[in-house]
Amino acid sequence: MPDTPQSDAIVLFGATGDLSRRMLLPSLFFLDVDGFLPPGVRIVGTARGELTREAFVETVRRVLDERAEEIDEAAWTRFAARLDYVGADATTPEGAALLKPALEGAERPLFFLAISPSLYGRVCEALHTAGVAGEGSRIVLEKPIGRDLGTSREINAALSDIFDESQIFRIDHYLGKETVQNLIALRFANTLFEPLWNSLSIDHVQITVAETEGVGARWPYYDEYGALRDMLQNHMLQLLCLVAMEPPADMEPDSVRNEKVKVLRSLRPFTRADAADKSVRGQYGAGVVAGREAAAYEAERGQKSGVETFVALRVDIDNWRWAGVPFFLRTGKRMPEKRTQIVVQFKPVPHSIFGQASTHDLVANRLVIDLQPDEDINLTLMNKAPGLTKGGMRLQSMPLSLSLLRTYEGPGARRRIAYERLLLDVIHGDATLFVRRDEVEAAWAWVDGVADAWAEAGLQPRPYAAGSWGPPGAFALIERFGRDWRD
Repeated sequence: MPDTPQSDAIVLFGATGDLSRRMLLPSLFFLDVDGFLPPGVRIVGTARGELTREAFVETVRRVLDERAEEIDEAAWTRFAARLDYVGADATTPEGAALLKPALEGAERPLFFLAISPSLYGRVCEALHTAGVAGEGSRIVLEKPIGRDLGTSREINAALSDIFDESQIFRIDHYLGKETVQNLIALRFANTLFEPLWNSLSIDHVQITVAETEGVGARWPYYDEYGALRDMLQNHMLQLLCLVAMEPPADMEPDSVRNEKVKVLRSLRPFTRADAADKSVRGQYGAGVVAGREAAAYEAERGQKSGVETFVALRVDIDNWRWAGVPFFLRTGKRMPEKRTQIVVQFKPVPHSIFGQASTHDLVANRLVIDLQPDEDINLTLMNKAPGLTKGGMRLQSMPLSLSLLRTYEGPGARRRIAYERLLLDVIHGDATLFVRRDEVEAAWAWVDGVADAWAEAGLQPRPYAAGSWGPPGAFALIERFGRDWRD
């Protein structure tokens, strides 16, 4: 893409919050250590709490001590010199104006809103009214962008009154993961897969995002959104788009995002009948996770709730490439293990030449893309079993692995935080891995259809024990179509 001016200041709204502490501040430090932060760029933290600059710098150092195995003191000194803090209520023009002294001389500030989406519009309006944000500014929004299509459009409309679409970066941190980006390289930098990447060769696709933790103190947020709106609408649909999209003409931001929007617009709408046949809602009860007792969601919330903490769907894409290929999506809290995984199951060979003795050994090829906790791409191929046998050749499946951890392990190697890639891209104005407005709204339009189908069918969450893979209906869902989850 053509060169664009680099941001010359970074403002973190919600600088004392969980996201900033766990992800954003460590990511910026690691970028600085590796020489990726432009010289002279300032990092201004802001929140409603009153803190001195010195107290904020001390807080950042404690955060980094917890996150980094070892801190180079020269790098820390350089990074600390970039830091500043402004205590302000940035939802008002008066509060936003307090940022001006810290941004003096900055022509291209980057504003990262690590705050509640309900405040996005007010903060942006305040920045504009106070004259803090201008044509050179960039603004980064965390998901979710709204709760449904209507609220998403309201937020996007408020933003578009102040910022051009080219200035808005809607972030989904999954797109910053190395293996997600490697999926693009795997598909479009190899001649091996693309001729097979269609309904003629692929039987089905599974996408799983499983979390071991519960909702805990986040229940006020989660009770409003649930698994459908919290995870499936953004992370899972983004992964589906990268698997299913057509080859873009190039890696320009709009070329990639145009193809993702086409996928979202090809998703078959859900109906009331689909609610029962192609979806499952669940809510975790008490159980055991990783050897520890886990409370039920309703116990954490303190009263009964109709929100789902687990959802499984069969999704169909109505276009020439994917007609007849089911995509099975599932996500949930309090699962047995933390896992984000894409499974591309190929069709079996049309005829076995290996005789009856090897028939049960012959399994179809499978591509497994692990995003977390390990980052790995694994292709299962059939191979002759070593040794001598009677009655013909014996077969066994063997994996070919592209493990990032094993390939790049060594002294000084570390797994990058996904936000590092995304923050670096925003600083340079590269929107390829960010979500465009029409993309967000197309996803919400489809998800709203699922929620409406649930409501029409009266589909309520089914209980499942914490530490299990969801309610029994999740297994019945995929078995109904002749497949099995890869657990």
